[in-house]
Amino acid sequence: MANFSLLFDNLKKIDWRLLTRPVILSVMVGLVTGSAAVLFYFATNSIEHLFLNNLAGYHPPGEGAEAVLAMGDHMIDTLAVDHRWFLFLVPVIGGLVSGFLVFKFAPEAEGHGTDAAIDAFHNKGGIIRGRVPIIKGLASIATIGTGGSAGREGPIAQIGAGFGSFIASKLKLTSADRRILLLAGMAGGIGATFRAPLGGALFAVEVLYKNPEFEHEGLIPAIISSITAFSLFGATTGWKPLLETPQFSFEHPRELIFFLLLGITCALFGKLYVKCFYGVQHLFKQWDFPIMLKPAVGGFLLGLLAMVVPQVLGSGYGLVQAALYGKVALWIMLLVAFAKIIATSLTISSGGSGGVFAPSLVIGAMLGGAFGASAEALFPAMVHDPRAYVLIGMAGFFSGVSNTPIATLIMVSELTGNYGLIAPLMLVCTVAMIVYPRNSIYEKQVKSRIDSPVHLGEFIVDVLEGLRVDDLNEHGRKPTLIAEGLPLPEILKKIANAQGAYYPVVNDDLRMTGIFSVNDIRRILAEELPPSLVLAQDISVSHVITTTPDESLTEVMRKLSSRGLEEIPVVAEDDPQQVLFMLRRRAVLARYATELEKKKEHYSTD
Repeated sequence: MANFSLLFDNLKKIDWRLLTRPVILSVMVGLVTGSAAVLFYFATNSIEHLFLNNLAGYHPPGEGAEAVLAMGDHMIDTLAVDHRWFLFLVPVIGGLVSGFLVFKFAPEAEGHGTDAAIDAFHNKGGIIRGRVPIIKGLASIATIGTGGSAGREGPIAQIGAGFGSFIASKLKLTSADRRILLLAGMAGGIGATFRAPLGGALFAVEVLYKNPEFEHEGLIPAIISSITAFSLFGATTGWKPLLETPQFSFEHPRELIFFLLLGITCALFGKLYVKCFYGVQHLFKQWDFPIMLKPAVGGFLLGLLAMVVPQVLGSGYGLVQAALYGKVALWIMLLVAFAKIIATSLTISSGGSGGVFAPSLVIGAMLGGAFGASAEALFPAMVHDPRAYVLIGMAGFFSGVSNTPIATLIMVSELTGNYGLIAPLMLVCTVAMIVYPRNSIYEKQVKSRIDSPVHLGEFIVDVLEGLRVDDLNEHGRKPTLIAEGLPLPEILKKIANAQGAYYPVVNDDLRMTGIFSVNDIRRILAEELPPSLVLAQDISVSHVITTTPDESLTEVMRKLSSRGLEEIPVVAEDDPQQVLFMLRRRAVLARYATELEKKKEHYSTD
């Protein structure tokens, strides 16, 4: 009984409001992104079946162990694939539809999606316009369904991030909370689509940086969202891994030398991939041509390439599936690896909508398979199973171009259902990333947390140690108090000449009950509501982040940075609803600069 009593006492100490809120929001985001992933999955498959299979008569190798068993002893040793003569025109259709949708309604939906989500996290307060997930989804369905060399990772990452941002905006959450839900949306979409819940969660928090760092604040919400989305997706589409594999295992340490060389090879090809990808993008941007038609031109060039190497069309997972069972000739794998780099660049760098994860897996798988087959031919006694190099190449190549070694090795293990190669996966993923550090297909990645505007304040607090808010009293701004019942037109008049961007909302006793910012007003105006019906209390948020005169500037800077605030109300110690003055972020930064100069002078004198 004493143990139960102790347990109940500890449970009473937990702040359940703080615990349940992020959990509920993460589950909500997971449900939305999981549903979006299901719709996206069936839509892309249906369009692909209609255009590629039925219209163009194109039937590439199938996915799953059943497709491999159906092949029997047959080897893919030729590029010939059944199709009709006009196959090269099918990607043009997707390019036309994608170009019109993206450049007409949401230009930020161009490209591979994940980059836009990363940019929104670092530079836009986690804000993604509400229309972006819809436009991104439709444009990507058109691109992928008509044979574009693109994957579902980028679109579903941006779609999930967009839904997370949308939910946060509708609930009037802070920019910090919005960024967290953005990551939760990314994790849910990727975890569901690739049936890799842990890999999806880790990818969302790791892909933000070129250095091996994590956005640890978003990890738990990302895991919760990913579990929820994966469960919904699996219940609808099935629980089998994306790719079936033999039961690989690592039992011969002498092979580590070959895995090391494979990691270096993946890094070299990764450098070529990134240069080709952004080189083609630069050419299309420099080309004086109607921007809406550029994805169609990219689709046309892709179609011409597909007439020579049809295997570059679509996801390519069927070819990877065959390679995992040793059913693809060495020269085919090597040729497809090169051709897929060109095909992906033509599809996405021209402005088409789709992800780079699936093409990268195919390139890495073909590269790994060719490497393994070559190593076995040259050193048959040292190579245990050349087919295992296909799986390891998938992870190594993508790790080298995304700077996400941990997420990639977990995700590849999950999407193949094979965990017997963890040690070589760790080696190859690490080597592929460190040979060309910060070589990335995601140009919006920043070097590390210190380079992200989001975390700027976290790395300057030590200089402010020992200083209090009251030390900046003279730099404070007199608050512009807004009555709860004041309608929007009167609010606009009152703040027209006011300084600052945040306005405390007070009741009849001049006690603060909430606060709103200029951005909150812009959001309300965008919703086209009758201005006279909108009151100050409707705009404001009741949960106000405040400080007191006695609080350290170190803690204030943490609050400002973690919440993405430019200003914070300073309230009385004994009355948290009485606003004394508004303290600006720039005032704290100015004091930081002054203190830093003092410390520099002190150290130079010493």
